[in-house]
Amino acid sequence: MLYFLKVIIANRVKNMEQFNSIPPEKFSFSEIIYTKSDWTATITINRPRVYNAYSIVTLQEMITALQDAVWDDGTAVIIITGAGDKAFCTGGDVKEYASEFIKKPRDFWKWMGVFTQFHDLLRNAGKPTIARLNGMVVGGGNEINMSCDLAVAAEHVVIKQVGTSVGSVAAGGATQFLPILVGDRRAREILFLNEPIPAKKALEWGLVNFVVPKDQLDEKVREISGKLINKFPECMRYTRQQLNFWKDFGWNMTIGHARDWLSLHFSSLETHEGMQGFVEKREPDYMKIREKAKAGRVSETMWGANLKECKTCGQKYLPEEFSFCGKCGAVLE
Repeated sequence: MLYFLKVIIANRVKNMEQFNSIPPEKFSFSEIIYTKSDWTATITINRPRVYNAYSIVTLQEMITALQDAVWDDGTAVIIITGAGDKAFCTGGDVKEYASEFIKKPRDFWKWMGVFTQFHDLLRNAGKPTIARLNGMVVGGGNEINMSCDLAVAAEHVVIKQVGTSVGSVAAGGATQFLPILVGDRRAREILFLNEPIPAKKALEWGLVNFVVPKDQLDEKVREISGKLINKFPECMRYTRQQLNFWKDFGWNMTIGHARDWLSLHFSSLETHEGMQGFVEKREPDYMKIREKAKAGRVSETMWGANLKECKTCGQKYLPEEFSFCGKCGAVLE
């Protein structure tokens, strides 16, 4: 009987240890910086050379750091920011998209699983989260901003969505959260026009809570963190849960659909042209796609519908705009 009691106690201790936090220096992160002090945990996207765009590694590391901060009873506030002063975050790494997911669209579905896990954990952290906006906030960077509870921006910050300009749809938080934060009309303006929103306008529209001079950013974040720390943690956690209702509703009703559609859309002409234009640092040829549709041709795929058949080698499902067979090289009728 004593043996079984010892086993039960040992298992309980082991289970309790699963929720122990780990000192930040014990982690071996390559794309984020993770620090903890004075009841706060700070996660910094550390990719300034690409304006703190996140890769799948960045997302995985942020998930690990977030989980540690969530379980740490010595952490009351979680701060998300970017390295340097040029960018908070500019969303997903478009070069990664262009090199990986255009080739294998199904892998974007896998990537979206990690992306969704990060946002679910951020929204359901159980502790107040602050977006420390130290530079440009673009695309998925604004989705991180909106997933946080509060946002403090330096006065030089500009916020911008880019989906319809680069061959994508900002359905990883922007289409869901913008109508809640700024209203339907302004959400459509932001997502349709993709125009930059200066910090002052972002404050007026409700995209951020505070705007301060760049050299006062950390002071303001500390001030807000201090006020949040001096609140009851259980009441804070449940207040967040209640406030999350509409965000959770919009997100959970649409994110699975978005994950599938965006993955399929990676094989489209719009995505190819948008991503390639970004990589080549040129304006995408929007009118080329419109003119194809106007002329009655297929504008959704690179070379038209896969309708042709080679009478020389018998190869089927060749794009209708091909003049030669991709298998044997014969002229197609």
